[in-house]
Amino acid sequence: MTNATHSGDAAFVEFEHVQKSYDGETLVVKDLNLAIGKGEFLTMLGPSGSGKTTCLMMLAGFETATNGDIRLGGRPINNIPPHKRGIGMVFQNYALFPHMTIAENLSFPLEVRKMGKNDRETKVKRALGMVEMEAFGGRRPAQLSGGQQQRVALARALVFEPELVLMDEPLGALDKQLREKMQFEIKHIADNLGITVVYVTHDQTEALTMSDRVAVFDDGRIQQLAPPDKLYEEPENSFVAQFIGENNTLMGTVDSINNNIAVVRLDGGELIDCKPVNVSKPGQRTRVSIRPERVEFNKSRIQAGAHTLKAEVLEFIYMGDIFRTRLRVAGNDDFIVKTRNAPDQKRLNPGQQLEIGWLPNDCRALDA
Repeated sequence: MTNATHSGDAAFVEFEHVQKSYDGETLVVKDLNLAIGKGEFLTMLGPSGSGKTTCLMMLAGFETATNGDIRLGGRPINNIPPHKRGIGMVFQNYALFPHMTIAENLSFPLEVRKMGKNDRETKVKRALGMVEMEAFGGRRPAQLSGGQQQRVALARALVFEPELVLMDEPLGALDKQLREKMQFEIKHIADNLGITVVYVTHDQTEALTMSDRVAVFDDGRIQQLAPPDKLYEEPENSFVAQFIGENNTLMGTVDSINNNIAVVRLDGGELIDCKPVNVSKPGQRTRVSIRPERVEFNKSRIQAGAHTLKAEVLEFIYMGDIFRTRLRVAGNDDFIVKTRNAPDQKRLNPGQQLEIGWLPNDCRALDA
């Protein structure tokens, strides 16, 4: 697994052989090696209990690593208390002081840093401007909506101009539309200020939308570390393929491997060609992965060289911009095809028999 930074220069944040155990036996984080470049937006993505939040808390200083080193800007920070690390934090629950005005909430981290009144006022005004909340300085948190409170929490994390901002599920409490709007706003602010962001979420769409790179966590380890497009198009194992985006899987056994093509015999007996990703020899069990939008059932669109398999329509759902069709393919009743709503895409009826096709390059033979 790659340990390179985003920008190719020296790492700004480094985890080296970091382990964490709460009971001295079970490792929640297992031998983590991760280098994050200056100005990079890196997302730690994974299911609950995968170790991503623990990593963020060790970086913030609220948890201590059992083993290994964490460095910030080249200096070890294992023994530096949280308030001296100079890191901005944004949490899901905003953590604003209810008895203070918005301006006072923002001024607080500056007072702690013994900053003079005039400087404080200038910085508070600037931070509120960044999140388009200039008119709200005199209000209290209870007088703001959830989205406005989250903007204030973001401004407070940025007010003392940290080089590193940590965000733990910061948009979890917002509704879908506001969430999507805030994703772009946070990304734009981070880009404009050139700050380094380490972001934790279990929402894959959020991770793909916002990040320069994504570290997919499972069972205390990074399963894959890559830019969003590579993660989606080229998952390195079954976990990543299943966790990122929607994915079709067909079980089978490797028949042969030649010239970077694996011939897989599906459990239904059909033979298909795939890219061998996690398989190395004949006889190995494999889980074949194909993205729903890579499959065609319109005869005019199935390209030369594509694989074709027989399929039966089980369900056809109109979703506005796309059609989502559930098929029975090679014994799998949950095979999904997503097609664009276009004039030449016909509606299908349950029970209809048809041929579907995809290119061997879009099909990956992964671990079983």
